[in-house]
Amino acid sequence: MPMSLVPALDLRPPAQDAPVIAVAPHNLEAEQALLGVLLYDNSAYERLTDSLQGRHFYEPFHQRLFSSIETHIRKGQLAEPILLADEFKRDPAFEELGGIRYLADLVDRAPPAANVGDYARAVFDLALRRDLIRIGGEIASAAHGHADEKRPARDQIEAAEQQLYTLAESGTASSGFVSFGDALRGAVEMTAEAFQRDGGMSGLASDLIDLDQKIGGLHPSDLIVLAGRPSMGKTALATNIAFNVAKKYAWEPQPDGSRKTVSGGVVAFYSLEMSAEQLALRMLADASGVSGDKLRKGEIDASEFGRVRDAAMELQEAPLYIDATGGISIAKLTARARRLKRQVGLDLIVVDYLQLVTGSDLGSNASRVQEVSQITMGLKALAKELACPVIALSQLSRQVESREDKRPQLSDLRESGSIEQDADMVWFVFRESYYVGRAEPREGTPEHLTWQEEMDKLQGLAEVIIAKQRHGPIGTVRLSFNSDTTRFGNLSRDHYFHQMRSGDDE
Repeated sequence: MPMSLVPALDLRPPAQDAPVIAVAPHNLEAEQALLGVLLYDNSAYERLTDSLQGRHFYEPFHQRLFSSIETHIRKGQLAEPILLADEFKRDPAFEELGGIRYLADLVDRAPPAANVGDYARAVFDLALRRDLIRIGGEIASAAHGHADEKRPARDQIEAAEQQLYTLAESGTASSGFVSFGDALRGAVEMTAEAFQRDGGMSGLASDLIDLDQKIGGLHPSDLIVLAGRPSMGKTALATNIAFNVAKKYAWEPQPDGSRKTVSGGVVAFYSLEMSAEQLALRMLADASGVSGDKLRKGEIDASEFGRVRDAAMELQEAPLYIDATGGISIAKLTARARRLKRQVGLDLIVVDYLQLVTGSDLGSNASRVQEVSQITMGLKALAKELACPVIALSQLSRQVESREDKRPQLSDLRESGSIEQDADMVWFVFRESYYVGRAEPREGTPEHLTWQEEMDKLQGLAEVIIAKQRHGPIGTVRLSFNSDTTRFGNLSRDHYFHQMRSGDDE
């Protein structure tokens, strides 16, 4: 371990009457060793994880020096004492520490480059400890506040949990402003991932090809509202997407021991309307191709039971987590999502449905519109915080039924102001066959023959109307729909499959 180049502190025990001054945990020697390695061998930078940043150094000059080294290396420029000294010649701290002599001493006393990872971990760990101390102090200060000033205890717990979660995930309690260069780097990385991925998507694939092409996949931090009238298939579409994402889950280990999702994802499904067993039964019907009605009644033969058994084995391996708590509050929903992300990871959240989530601490005079506004804002904030898409199902008002054209519009959303405003995308599920089927004329009449022809055309067809999309075009996507298994599929591919089967039979 190299000796400290920063003036050392007097570490002798204080006199009995002298006050003890607490010093935040740090290791200047480890910082100097790390910086010395990087100045001696710029290629050692490639062994560092992206989590280590300039702000994690305790000595302010070391923060600036690391950031400068990092900038030079990323630009493909040499980072060495003579070049960096010119950059810091007006820095008072640089002159106070010894100027270029200080940088030269860092290089002279640099340990072997093979140890750079150990020094980086030590610096990063101590930075986390300092953040923990600061957060702990803020929590204690807030809890000790005056009764008329401080927030309710539960609100303080949620705020503390959010800070600790953010610290655990990214290594910083609050990133604050992000430079345009960092934001641009993230945008380029997203574009590169889309370029390298099959289908050219930067987001999660729903496996509904036409829908994925229209939206470019499900993007991190997006709030997607999936709405429709009862019996249109909102839950069916959401469960289809959730299962499609979960069954394709694959990950690869990272140098820091974490997991990076490379395909599919871990899914959290909040089922506020149906029980976990009912939802699982739907997914079993979808995966096995056996009618959900037959499964409920037990009216299946041996071959169908074999398909159900095989599907169940496939399903149980999928990282799909169901929370069937009825009337869950937005605060509890958020806390449980953070916990799941911390424990196993999280790539997609589905909430079925939005109007069944409850707000918190709005007072007895709060309106339902205010409560829904709080919920949609909470879901959008959760999507950004956990960097994963959130699909929230929503009911439509009855005014749809009074129109001749039953296709939904944005104004049909219940409490539509906040939902429409906070959502990045709004989808409407629409099946015209549902309405045509309810208008069946008397059998045997000419009108009935016309009705039957129309039903034959509409049977098995569904539309997903993309009424709002921040990042792309709006429009309508046509899908196939099997009411027996409540499964949405790719229309063109399904038709092609049936044509091929018909050709084989001939």
